[in-house]
Amino acid sequence: MLEVTISRLRRLCAPRIVALSATMPNIDDVAGWLDAPPEATFAFDEDYRPVDLHTAVETYSHGDNAFADKYRRLYSALDKVEPHLREDGQAIVFVSSRQDAVRAAAKARDEVAERDIPMGARGDYEFHNDAKELNNDSLRKGVPDGVAFHHAGLAKEDRNRIEDWFKEDKIQLLFSTSTLAWGVNLPARCVVIRDTKYHDPLEGEVDISPLDILQMLGRAGRPEYDDVGYGWVICDHADADKYRRLLREGKEIESRLADDLDAHLNAEIALGTINDLDDVMDWLETTFYYQRAHADPETYDPDGLRERVRSTLQDLVDRGFVTTDSDLAVEATQLGRLASNYYLRLPTAGDFADLVDRDRLSVDAVLTAVASAAEFDSVSARQDETDAIDEVLDGTDTDLENGHRKVLAILKASMDDRVPSGLRSDAWVIRQNALRLLGALHAFAETFAGPRAANLVARIEARVEHGVSREAVG
Repeated sequence: MLEVTISRLRRLCAPRIVALSATMPNIDDVAGWLDAPPEATFAFDEDYRPVDLHTAVETYSHGDNAFADKYRRLYSALDKVEPHLREDGQAIVFVSSRQDAVRAAAKARDEVAERDIPMGARGDYEFHNDAKELNNDSLRKGVPDGVAFHHAGLAKEDRNRIEDWFKEDKIQLLFSTSTLAWGVNLPARCVVIRDTKYHDPLEGEVDISPLDILQMLGRAGRPEYDDVGYGWVICDHADADKYRRLLREGKEIESRLADDLDAHLNAEIALGTINDLDDVMDWLETTFYYQRAHADPETYDPDGLRERVRSTLQDLVDRGFVTTDSDLAVEATQLGRLASNYYLRLPTAGDFADLVDRDRLSVDAVLTAVASAAEFDSVSARQDETDAIDEVLDGTDTDLENGHRKVLAILKASMDDRVPSGLRSDAWVIRQNALRLLGALHAFAETFAGPRAANLVARIEARVEHGVSREAVG
């Protein structure tokens, strides 16, 4: 999204752009893309760090129980931070979720006591009384022992206190999500990344981005206090080489334009920034995709770029998103404009158009169309969610499987405000994305089917959002 937005701006006007990155090795590619002259391009290597950074990878063998694996990694993390804590140093351990930060801090507090690591401020009565003012009960218990957690879900005053107390060395061991790595200047002598993966409601289990990994490790080393900072990545044996390579070489910034080239091209045409075939080729040359293709020809095949774009344009014409004429002018159809306005993946837009073309719509047909959308292709149904999904869909005739079936269950349960506890962890994110799709489908119905179909979709949208009965929405 950032790439196409900048490319569009640079075709429409002459914006002043300042590009900054703490972790990017292929600086010349970005400079070339933005037409930044050499005198305005600066690279700062490790020599500019106020504290040397030593990084390494620690491996473990994962088992069948993900919960047990987290504790294996936690004990490994504590092994790494213990020597620094005993030498009056501080440590930050990054975990994948807010809940993990709370649980890991509680377990670590017990383990610190078991290992008899000298830390905490139990004798500081003023600090002990200040800790009682924390809103979070778990923090109140752990902070006097020098152990705390930090995440975006905490009350702002709690976050500020934790950050101040860590800077003042009243807290020695801090568990945090990745949010602490960005925008908060809170270094520590030792940083450990316990989790390299996290659960995303729409994508399933995904790797934390390499840039986030490097940003977290960059917290290691306290200027004026430490000569060296230490960073550890704890990962499965199978991923060890990947992370060693990342620590050694960094991670080049790549273009993601090719992943959804048809949707981005359709959006430019719908916005009116592309009016003919020449504009298409001019647009291509303003993208980072084009820049990277010439920098890394083996991966990107620059000789085939223009043909790839022409083929994508013809595909948009064939699927009804774009029209063209004998003068090679291009224009978005109503379908293309709706897809662009609602940020739809084009297969979803096509399915919605087919749905509203039916003689009659039903609630089940609308819910199934949304649940089966390409936007939910990466949703996964975990083993412990199966019973809850089956319970909601009991008596429902559906061919949907795995993640799409889970989405359908969440939508149906949301209509009556009866989402089972086993599905609530992902329900909010899935519901918000489904509401966007239902809003798009409502526009499709208004445009192609008429008020009766549009009214049905609007009532379904209201029920999914507010959890009210059919009678309550008319």
